[in-house]
Amino acid sequence: MLFPAIIFFLSLLGIAGLFAVKYFEERSQKVLSLELRKKADEQAVQLKNLLLAKRAEASKLPGTFLHLGHVAIHRGALEAARLARFLEAQAHRLADFVSHKHHFKKGETRSEFLKQVKEHTLNNSHDNSSGVGSGQNGGERL
Repeated sequence: MLFPAIIFFLSLLGIAGLFAVKYFEERSQKVLSLELRKKADEQAVQLKNLLLAKRAEASKLPGTFLHLGHVAIHRGALEAARLARFLEAQAHRLADFVSHKHHFKKGETRSEFLKQVKEHTLNNSHDNSSGVGSGQNGGERL
């Protein structure tokens, strides 16, 4: 998703740059790099003619070839998506591997308060499992 966004914004900046050059040319009544512009115009016309010729040739092909081409492009896109999912899973696997959390072991706390809370919790769980203080044998807490 990042690559298309970069291409989009570069294209947008290019278009804005062309408008800025056009504005400068109209304001100063000067033409910037006339030879470069002529070469670019010639190449654009050649590309347009090439595309028109290819369109005419493609219309001559039977519909079956066009359908096969469509299927091939579709399968290629599906395979590219599968590859992207696989690479994503591998990236997550690698991130988990290099992270210190993949072999996390709970250590003993250094806080005296937390140690007391843990002991209190353990003592209460032993009392509750035997039925004392849980309200079963008349020993209800307030």
